[in-house]
Amino acid sequence: MGQSAHPNASLPLSMSTPEQYVQQKAAASGSSFYYAFLFLPAPRRAAITAFYAFCREVDDVVDEVHDPSVAAAKLAWWQGEVAQAFAGQPSHPVMQALMPHASAYGIEQRHLLAVIEGCRMDLEQTRYLDFAGLARYCHLVAGVVGEVAARIFGQTQDATTVYAHKLGLAFQLTNIIRDVGEDAMRGRIYLPVNELQQFDVKAHEITKRQYSERFTALMRFQAERAHRCYDEALALLPAADRRAQKPGLMMASIYRTLLREIERDNFQVLNQRTSLTPLRKFWLAWKMQALGRF
Repeated sequence: MGQSAHPNASLPLSMSTPEQYVQQKAAASGSSFYYAFLFLPAPRRAAITAFYAFCREVDDVVDEVHDPSVAAAKLAWWQGEVAQAFAGQPSHPVMQALMPHASAYGIEQRHLLAVIEGCRMDLEQTRYLDFAGLARYCHLVAGVVGEVAARIFGQTQDATTVYAHKLGLAFQLTNIIRDVGEDAMRGRIYLPVNELQQFDVKAHEITKRQYSERFTALMRFQAERAHRCYDEALALLPAADRRAQKPGLMMASIYRTLLREIERDNFQVLNQRTSLTPLRKFWLAWKMQALGRF
């Protein structure tokens, strides 16, 4: 999107339909999510691609717009666009691509507004006092995303929603660990303040990229909690939905492998961003699809 507060720009010629727009948006992100979508049947793949593109659009507002008032105006525009779309008049290509799937997969207005609300928290809050506060943020930007994804993948059991929220939390905690250095450069530290204090790590040490045994111990504490969330999520997934939820399990395999890589590198997250190659992501996704295991 440009710097306008109204991002309902016309499509470039290379993206002549809403479906092509969201496909390009999802593929360009290079995200682990994209690899999990590849194995879905076409209608479900179209729905999750459109939903993922929506999440990217809203998230990009916070990450790419440097003037907070402009970013707030854009998020307000998106709130209006969501309301308009559910009233039958979507104007943005992402919403035009998503709305045909909303009723089929139980995608509700509240889900999309929650994601926008989570992104608004990024504009208004750069620190979290404790894990309970951080968990609320994670619920909006990751738990709700997991809930919608589980519905699109073919959830049949109510308990799968609890699994999806816990897995979303695990993903977000992994992202927070991976992005500590990048986020600090943007003025945000998602590690809870009371946990920084517990390990005697000062915020300025993170922003100045100063490693210490204290920092490594803090990050190990974060990683152990993320691993617990993965274990708890997998234990919560009802057997009846395991096959349908394979895309989420693929993402769990990719994200947990990433977390283990970060641990192996001894948490060098202040000056580098650890990532897996596309081939390795595809292999992990295929292994889960074909063999049903990590």
